[in-house]
Amino acid sequence: MRLTVCLLLLAGTSLAATSTGGAGTDSVTLGPAKFESVLPPAPGKRAVALASFRLDRRPVTNAEFLAFVREHPRWRRDRIPRLFADAQYLSHWQGADRLGESALPAQPVTRVSWFAAKAYCESRGARLATWYEWEYAAAAGPAVADARRDPAWRQTILNWYARPSSKPLAAVGQESANYYGLQDLHGLVWEWVLDFNALLISNDSREQGGANRLKFCGEGALSTADRDNYAVLMRIAYLSALEANYTTGNLGFRCALEAS
Repeated sequence: MRLTVCLLLLAGTSLAATSTGGAGTDSVTLGPAKFESVLPPAPGKRAVALASFRLDRRPVTNAEFLAFVREHPRWRRDRIPRLFADAQYLSHWQGADRLGESALPAQPVTRVSWFAAKAYCESRGARLATWYEWEYAAAAGPAVADARRDPAWRQTILNWYARPSSKPLAAVGQESANYYGLQDLHGLVWEWVLDFNALLISNDSREQGGANRLKFCGEGALSTADRDNYAVLMRIAYLSALEANYTTGNLGFRCALEAS
């Protein structure tokens, strides 16, 4: 399974139906920018250069994903191959194309695989954000562009990590926007990124090009330059433990697009 998924990722396989239009208008333009990532782009380098891009203001909702499934029924839970989604894909919906009480329209869609999230974004003429794009956007606090050195900001995120995930999810857009006008990057759901599998990094930089870089449960987080930023490292560990067909009840996504 992992080999097949990795081959698809490396080949850049497009799994979406024909595009139905451009990205959503409720998005924010960020960059161009240089920033220091907790995942160095190369030995001895910390700075990452980002081209200008657009990012959805909020995560994709159940209602939005339902419209996609109805337009592209190959992504219904009763039709999708197990290669592209596990058995829990959209299992909280009342039916294959109905939401129900456990999946309210304004809640973020969860139990979606990377393949399904990627296909949804492509149907909008968009894509998933890369890790560096997501990290850059999510580093912002309410009043500053980079709050990662702020202990209070970190603690707020860690408090979210510590909360039980058994309660129903809130609707998107309930939290205050960050410096860029983005909402729910923290505190609601975890989010897929386009290159989530590239976060699997070996402790030995000499192994980066080989199969040995595929390690368990976020070993990439252990080789980062910023070990103190536990709030961000937890996210890396979570994402790098996933496979592309996995789904969970607290994992959603939002879409990105190169800025015109």
